[in-house]
Amino acid sequence: MTSAGVFNTGSDEGANSRDEEYSCSLEVSPFTESSCSNFINIKVGLLEQFLLYKFEMKQCILKEDMLKIVNPRYQNQFAEILRRASEHIEVVFAVDLKEVHPTCYLYDPVSKLKLPNNGRIHAGKRLPKTGLLMTLLVVIFLKGNCANEEDIWKFLDMMQIYDGKKHYIYGEPRKLITQDFVRLKYLEYHWVPCSYPACYKFLCDPRAYTKTSKMRVLKYLAKVNDIAPGAFSSQYEETL
Repeated sequence: MTSAGVFNTGSDEGANSRDEEYSCSLEVSPFTESSCSNFINIKVGLLEQFLLYKFEMKQCILKEDMLKIVNPRYQNQFAEILRRASEHIEVVFAVDLKEVHPTCYLYDPVSKLKLPNNGRIHAGKRLPKTGLLMTLLVVIFLKGNCANEEDIWKFLDMMQIYDGKKHYIYGEPRKLITQDFVRLKYLEYHWVPCSYPACYKFLCDPRAYTKTSKMRVLKYLAKVNDIAPGAFSSQYEETL
C-alpha cells in the first residue's frame, strides 16, 4: 500500500470497515510470523494514509485517533506501526511527526523545510512537495552545488518521476521543478552558455538555505539511505 493515497471525508468509516475485514481474516488462519508481518504492513499503510490526510487538512493528530485506525486491540504493536509510518512519510514527503503536547498525546506533521504553507506550492489543503525539493537539493549538493538538467532527470527516472508524465503526487514534474520551485526561490535554472542543443543546469538558490541547511540536507540523504551522514565524507566536511 502506497503512502501517496489520502483519505476522503468518509475515510475513517472506510478504514474501520477494512480493519474489521483484516481482523476477521487473521482470526480465521493461524497467526504465523508471516501473517504478523503482513498485518503490520497493512496497519502501517492505513496509518500513513491517515497521517497524510491530516496533513492535507492542516489538522493536528491525536494518539486516540491513530489507535482507532490501527485498532485498540493492537495497542502493543502501535509504537512500531507509528514509527514505520512516520519514517516512510519522512522519507517520501520530508515531513516530521512532532509531538506538540505529550500529556494529551497530540502530534503535528511539520515540513523539514521552513517553507510557506508548510511545503505546499499553493495555499490550501494539498500534500507537500518538500520531499521532491529535498531530493533535488541532495542531487545538486552531491554534484558540487550545480547539476545538469540531464543528471536531474536521470535521477528522477529512478524514482519513477518522468518528464512529461503527470505524477500522482507531484503533478507535472517539469513545471514543478523548472517553474514553481524557481518562482519560489528554492532553485535556480540557467541555460548553459554556448550549448547546442540548448542545455540547462540547476543550482540551489542561496535563499533556500535560509529555509534549511546543507547539514539537514545531508542528514535527509543519510536517512533515505539508512547510513550515517559521515559516509559522505567530502560533503560532510563541507557542511562542517
